[in-house]
Amino acid sequence: MSDDFGDPLYRPAVGMMLINGENKVFVGQRFDNKEPAWQMPQGGIGPHEDTDQAMLRELQEEIGTRNVEIIVKSKIWYKYDLPKPLAERLWNGKFKGQKQIWYALRFRGKDADINIHTYHPEFRTWKWVEKEEVLELIIPFKRDLYTRVLHDLWPYVLKQDSQ
Repeated sequence: MSDDFGDPLYRPAVGMMLINGENKVFVGQRFDNKEPAWQMPQGGIGPHEDTDQAMLRELQEEIGTRNVEIIVKSKIWYKYDLPKPLAERLWNGKFKGQKQIWYALRFRGKDADINIHTYHPEFRTWKWVEKEEVLELIIPFKRDLYTRVLHDLWPYVLKQDSQ
């Protein structure tokens, strides 16, 4: 079975690098993991959604706001593999990982606008961190993905700052 997004072994999804006015990056501590498991917001693409629609919906579901401006949307799909035990549990074992379109987004609201206590909470806490801290905090199996995303998208953040 295939889907409109290519490789059927990877779940189509979006990822969001949310950046505040100080160029700090939003990270959330996953609700379902007792260990330190920080990540940026992300989520699956619904059957009748395009990536922009999925991105806005996921932001609303995970952090309670859509008050963002798109800096850049990746032109490529980024993939990561889940650890085998996790892949067997998630999504009925259908996918070995995710393929994601990533967004660099400028957060246009106030911290008080962020609400992680949503209907199906994904994060138990959150914070803004320096770009360099993201790779130190991130769950290890996503580190390579985040390295590529930061390398590819951060120059657009800096370009926006210089305008």
